[in-house]
Amino acid sequence: MTDDPLDAMKARWNHIQGYLFPWLREEVDPITEALGRLVTTLDVIGLEAFVPEPPRGAGRPPNDRRALARAFVAKAVLGVPTTTALIERLDVDRSLRRILGWERRSQVPSEATFSRAFAEFAQGDLPDKMHAALIERSLGGRIVGVIARDATEIEAREKPVKPEPNDKKDPPPPDGAQPTRKRGRPRKHEERPKPEPTRLERQTTQNLNQMLADLPTACDVGSKKNSKGYKETWIGYKLHLDVACGQIPVSCVLTSASVHDSQVAIPLMTMTGARVSYLYDLMDAAYDAAAIHDHSKALGHAPIIDRNFRAQHEAKAEWAKEVERMKLIHMPDPDDVIFNFRTLAERVNARLKDEFGARSVRVRGAIKVKCHLMFGVVALAVDQILRVTQLRPAA
Repeated sequence: MTDDPLDAMKARWNHIQGYLFPWLREEVDPITEALGRLVTTLDVIGLEAFVPEPPRGAGRPPNDRRALARAFVAKAVLGVPTTTALIERLDVDRSLRRILGWERRSQVPSEATFSRAFAEFAQGDLPDKMHAALIERSLGGRIVGVIARDATEIEAREKPVKPEPNDKKDPPPPDGAQPTRKRGRPRKHEERPKPEPTRLERQTTQNLNQMLADLPTACDVGSKKNSKGYKETWIGYKLHLDVACGQIPVSCVLTSASVHDSQVAIPLMTMTGARVSYLYDLMDAAYDAAAIHDHSKALGHAPIIDRNFRAQHEAKAEWAKEVERMKLIHMPDPDDVIFNFRTLAERVNARLKDEFGARSVRVRGAIKVKCHLMFGVVALAVDQILRVTQLRPAA
């Protein structure tokens, strides 16, 4: 008997293949490959441990929140874009209804009930709790080689928050304080107050909850350069991901679209370090900051970050010459071999958008947007864990 969680999951999968699917083929007909994948995902997640049973007492019984939670997982697994489309499919798909827990069409709740249940799940952070438990259950006690860190844009259908007006004037001094002098070179023997610490400097002395509370989450406008060098803008949010070997998303943070990637690196590595044990932090040039390097080393990790030369043109030219000299003597950089694993995060971002509903965000507000995305992240994590353990749903 092994204590490896992945071996335990494989044994459970053999039980599902041998007993559950034959029974489902007799009771639920037809059961397609997509529905088999949904059954496996629901079994691996075990959401019954996170959603309580409906209360039993006098009065009208409330709708089963467990069945509604299964429905939102099915929405992410099956790639259904909207709740309306999910309800329409439940009206005609008897197999899907029975898997989620409804026998008759009349038992399927209305769209308003789905909306109220989704708001409850968002307030209770249900998918985030399921994801954290899944990662702890599947990767806990194992040593992960690398963690690739990256962010992706999330477009939303809501108005961006207007920035505060800036009249380019200094704010009025408080009562009893000396008036501030004009900008420029200080006078002789004049002592200027120290500038306020930056967000990265504050994060080095904060705990995880304080770091997350300090990050803005309102909908606004973000911009970036694509792979071809053109500037792109979008209205919405930005999802920051930590991805382990096997393309398994380990930690997620949702922020405003205008938040720079480097501002979320320290909270992410703190969150991931509490969930799994890993060796390398892989990040692109946007994360090249001294505070991020130091915090990664303080947590016992080896940071491998693409260098950002910024305005240091001479250093950039010298580094290019050094790379050419290393190629001339056929001396590969070992960090480059490990850095190639950074594409794990880019592949997860692509799958999350193309297959698990990150492109079809129809809810408003950071809490609900995160809940919608986290249902997709949970489904994606289960799919990748099954691929790592070489398990496939029954045909």
